[in-house]
Amino acid sequence: MKILLSNDDGYRAEGILRLREALAPLADITIVAPDRNRSGASNSLTLDVPLRVFGPEPGVYYVVGTPTDCVHLAISGFFDFEHDMAISGVNDGPNLGDDVLYSGTVAAAIEGRFLGLPTLALSLCTAPRSGRHFETGARVARLLLERLLEQPLERALILNVNVPDVPFDELEGFRATRLGFRHRSEHVIRAHDPRGQPVYWIGPAGPQADAGAGTDFHAIAEGYVSVTPLQIDFTRHAALPAVASWLGGIHV
Repeated sequence: MKILLSNDDGYRAEGILRLREALAPLADITIVAPDRNRSGASNSLTLDVPLRVFGPEPGVYYVVGTPTDCVHLAISGFFDFEHDMAISGVNDGPNLGDDVLYSGTVAAAIEGRFLGLPTLALSLCTAPRSGRHFETGARVARLLLERLLEQPLERALILNVNVPDVPFDELEGFRATRLGFRHRSEHVIRAHDPRGQPVYWIGPAGPQADAGAGTDFHAIAEGYVSVTPLQIDFTRHAALPAVASWLGGIHV
């Protein structure tokens, strides 16, 4: 079995190195990841300039580009072999609720699914002064991979996995969850550069708004690994009849 690993924290990030270490006994591992932190890159592809790929050591490559660039290159012709699965992570920080819309970690998994592979996205819910237990996230990934090999799920699913930042033995277990929801982001932060010109920082994510039982937020708060099945189809199918009726009022 050949597994592609990527992330949005960069090819030298602790999370992806721990992940490679944990999964190496189960598969041939190849890392293709950004050259630096590209958090928040979402599903962006680099289309206006050519991409450069560097291989600092066997089985490890970095791309001067986005997480989606990395996975796209790796699956679409950079190698002379095919991968069986793509796994993204272990991200340094949570990807809960509407974080998935911006996450480069989740985007890398989505690109893998676009291109036909089963995928996982894994994030460790680190916070200031938390333990940074990346080995916990890597062990969770191994358990999930072993379970998938034993009993595969529908290939169309993308599993978005969030792991509490605690020692492995302190995990309460696993829960299947839905995405929660945050309040709107905080305001932008105004500042000035050394020449006195105004600059702006994107404000932090908003606090939890929908974090009740069944959500990914709630599972993490209770000490459980949150596993949320995602799909690519954004169509709101239940709204199609209402939109069709509404469009019927337009005459050309």
